[in-house]
Amino acid sequence: MATAAFQDGRPAVIYSLFDSAVAYQPTEAEQAEPVPPIEAVLFDFSNTIFKLIDVATWLRRVAAETGRPLDDELLEKTAAQLGETYRIPEVAAMQVGRDESAEQHRRALLGWFAHVDYLQGIEEVAYAAIAAPDAWVPYPDTEPLLRELRRRGIKTGIVSDFPWDVGVHMEYFGLDDLIDVRVVSYQFGTEKPDPLLFRTACERLGVDPRRTLMVGDNPAKDGGGAASGLRAYILPGEARTGERGLAHVLGFLS
Repeated sequence: MATAAFQDGRPAVIYSLFDSAVAYQPTEAEQAEPVPPIEAVLFDFSNTIFKLIDVATWLRRVAAETGRPLDDELLEKTAAQLGETYRIPEVAAMQVGRDESAEQHRRALLGWFAHVDYLQGIEEVAYAAIAAPDAWVPYPDTEPLLRELRRRGIKTGIVSDFPWDVGVHMEYFGLDDLIDVRVVSYQFGTEKPDPLLFRTACERLGVDPRRTLMVGDNPAKDGGGAASGLRAYILPGEARTGERGLAHVLGFLS
């Protein structure tokens, strides 16, 4: 089976269905040995262990902050317009690479909000409401899993495409002490699946990537950790309101 090596941190062109990009090279002995046990688990943040508050809650917070009236009919109309305007070509183009820096993310969202009637003139308030410490909340099964991993002595980390330090949200809910390292895209000017992010997390944890599990909801981004030797567990991309299904992570541990 052919492989496509990485060039300057990015995968070379893949020419056939059976090619796979690799950013690591195990020894012949490692290739013949049993697959090593998991010693560390890395998590994506958004839609994996934390979720953004729902649109209605967000808009009501914006309304309360600005004093701008918002009845149920206008809320429904605004929620629909948010979806419609996100698909405007110029708005969609702004979102590409937005998590590579805090500035890019701000421009991308403010540019989007400027096309939404209700948010015009209060775009900064709307943005601040998304960045608030309590605007991102853990799934019901996030804390139980993290505490069980800690009990078992499994190292943990976050590798996420995000425009600020997600620690502010974890601290708000008292979970910051359950994560050992945080590697966030805006700090490096690049997004997943860049091997730099996965490698950095493993280096900071002091673990071999081949002994590390990446958990996320995006097969292209989070599954990209496999190119650096990690194993990957990809959750369904659906917007969950109940448990995320994180307990299944324990099944990967020996």
